[in-house]
Amino acid sequence: MFTLRQLEFAISVAKYQHFRRAAEECNVSQSALSLGVAALEDQLGLQLFERNNKQVLITPAGLDIIERAQSILTDSHDLLHQAKFKNEPLSSSMKIGLIPTIAPYLLPKVLPKLTKDHPDFHFEICEETSERLIEKVRSGVIDTAVLALPYPVNGLHAFEFWEEDFKAVVGQQSSQYGLPELLISKLDSEELMLLGDGHCLSDQTLSLCQLQDSESVKRFEHASLNTLIQMALGSYGVTIVPELALDQLKIADHERQVLPLNEPGPHRRLAFISRLNYARTDDVQYLCRSFKESLAQATTEA
Repeated sequence: MFTLRQLEFAISVAKYQHFRRAAEECNVSQSALSLGVAALEDQLGLQLFERNNKQVLITPAGLDIIERAQSILTDSHDLLHQAKFKNEPLSSSMKIGLIPTIAPYLLPKVLPKLTKDHPDFHFEICEETSERLIEKVRSGVIDTAVLALPYPVNGLHAFEFWEEDFKAVVGQQSSQYGLPELLISKLDSEELMLLGDGHCLSDQTLSLCQLQDSESVKRFEHASLNTLIQMALGSYGVTIVPELALDQLKIADHERQVLPLNEPGPHRRLAFISRLNYARTDDVQYLCRSFKESLAQATTEA
């Protein structure tokens, strides 16, 4: 019978399409990895890879086997976690994903309580777009992720823990500068600045403002939200920001340059996502409660 280790070897070869790189990732010699893959092929009675001196190709049969092998490894890892850490919350490390329009504003508010309550809890942060985080949760690369809803998360758990409104950062040259609220119906699409494709904040903004994603909307593919904020303050346009970000903004004329929207909120909801059969769902729900308590306290103190 084949082993989980052999499945790991095959998955790594498929990932890199290179035996030496796969051996480095698996921390074994190239010969040991080659023997392991060959043994797996013998036991399955299938050729997973075509290899020569220049390249490694995955066979059609190999594609199906690699996909199933990834699922088997994910389930086995979840099973081990469930057996070992069933009764103690946050007793082992986790890989947690966050989108860029949440991570820098959320983490300073929730980490003090989390580290105080669980000083031995170790976690790794993965900052990516929503689409990529969902892929990594599904494949087991990360344990859970914090996303902004609405966003399609079909086939996954979504544990909501916070909701917030959007605000508009308006430069002094804008026709809406100094108004009590941003008038969505009067917002010129040519004035609006958005992050690049893949950022759910941009899609949510377009939906809220009832605008089409046309050439007139300024998209900045490689900029950060903080950069767009500074550009708006420099009177280059208008950008929409989540309310959690406000206390980190350095704006001299805050009341006249940061405007509420004349659309009722909440405009987005924050949630942890995880696989339906994830063994540490209790830990994800524990993080939800911890984050919610921290945000409620931060809001009260503000």
